[in-house]
Amino acid sequence: MTKKEKVKKPFYKKWWVWVLAVIIVGSIASGGEEDSNQDTSTEKGKTSEVVASTNDSSEKAEKEEAEKKAAEEKAATEEAEKKKAEEEKKAKEEEEKKAKEEAEKAKAEKEKAEKKAAEEKAATEEAEKKKAEEEKKAKEEEEKKAKEEAEKAKAEAEEKAVEEAAEKKAEAAGVEGANALSAARGYIDYTSFSHEGLADQLSFEGYSQDAINYAMEIMDTEVDWNEQAELTAQSYLDYTSFSQSGLVDQLVFDGFTNEQAQHGADFVFQ
Repeated sequence: MTKKEKVKKPFYKKWWVWVLAVIIVGSIASGGEEDSNQDTSTEKGKTSEVVASTNDSSEKAEKEEAEKKAAEEKAATEEAEKKKAEEEKKAKEEEEKKAKEEAEKAKAEKEKAEKKAAEEKAATEEAEKKKAEEEKKAKEEEEKKAKEEAEKAKAEAEEKAVEEAAEKKAEAAGVEGANALSAARGYIDYTSFSHEGLADQLSFEGYSQDAINYAMEIMDTEVDWNEQAELTAQSYLDYTSFSQSGLVDQLVFDGFTNEQAQHGADFVFQ
């Protein structure tokens, strides 16, 4: 009889396979739970670290923000103080400038007033000087006029006195004296004479000494004897030659004084 082969069961139908599977599953389950717990703990640690880090960052940010704000406030304060200082400096400069301008204006006005006062003073002094000069000039002209009038009156009086004296002398000299004077004038109109030469000529004509004295006194007022010496000296040189000293001697011989003779010679020899 044929022996039948014994048929083997599949492995998953064996009991020990299932026991082993249960153990493995249990082990896996137990390990997964531990891993889960471990992961949860790790996550919690990480979360704490993140939270701590976030807190630190927040505090740092707040600190930086506070420092930034403080720096901005400080900068703003410094800027305000700088602006205030600049405004005060500008205000001070403007005040000083204004004070300087006012001082310069006051100085200019003072100088202008002083200049005006000086000009007015100078004008017053000039006017007073001009007035004084005009008064002085008027006084001098008045004195000059008075002097001229006095001299004129004196001259007229003297002339009148001379005329009266001449009339009296003419009356005293009579007709002969008048004729002697007329003759003397005629001789002087014809040629040159010295005083002595003309008197000798009248004497030669036969006039009395009183008539000659009368005529010669009148001729002394009418004749320039120096001029007669010049004319006589020139007539001699026109006729002949003379030295200067010889001419002087000739003029003295003709009756001219030494001074008159020297004058006549000097005149023609100049």
